[in-house]
Amino acid sequence: MSKKGGIYVISAPSGAGKTTLCKRLVKDLSDIFYSISYTTRKKRLGEKEGIDYYFISKEEFERKVKEKEFAEYTEVYGNCYGTSAKFLKEGLLKNKKVILSLDSQGAFQIKRKYPEITSLIAILPPSLEDLRKRLKKRGEAQEEIKKRTRASSQEIKLFKEKYDYKIVNKNLQNSLERLKKIIANF
Repeated sequence: MSKKGGIYVISAPSGAGKTTLCKRLVKDLSDIFYSISYTTRKKRLGEKEGIDYYFISKEEFERKVKEKEFAEYTEVYGNCYGTSAKFLKEGLLKNKKVILSLDSQGAFQIKRKYPEITSLIAILPPSLEDLRKRLKKRGEAQEEIKKRTRASSQEIKLFKEKYDYKIVNKNLQNSLERLKKIIANF
């Protein structure tokens, strides 16, 4: 692994495997800082405070925005998400590889602020049908699956056009190895 720090933004449509890959990446690599986002959305089954997200109220989120505590923030599917500016700064000062799991809106905000040290990585599903199956397995309601699949087709097009790297997640272990190589060589 190189000693150089940087920001690696990982984005994916809902259900493409981004969270699983990020968790495995954190487990396997010692020289990274993984940012845990703040969100106003409700916890999903099995999620833990401070491990998956920092779950806060809409009012607390708005206060943090007003006080400029976020390096980036956005609203997705009616929920707000933000990255701690303090965490990001701390990682960069320590010359760490900072991993951010963000949607494209947040990714482009970070890329604009830190263009020389930010790499955008898209995790893509093998197909939209595969994505539907993954969302169903995750327990999403049929209407939510339809909404997210429609949005995903636009996201995938954007990822293919604007992101530095694309990984089609057909096999989790192969995708993880590809992700590690990208981070090691930036």
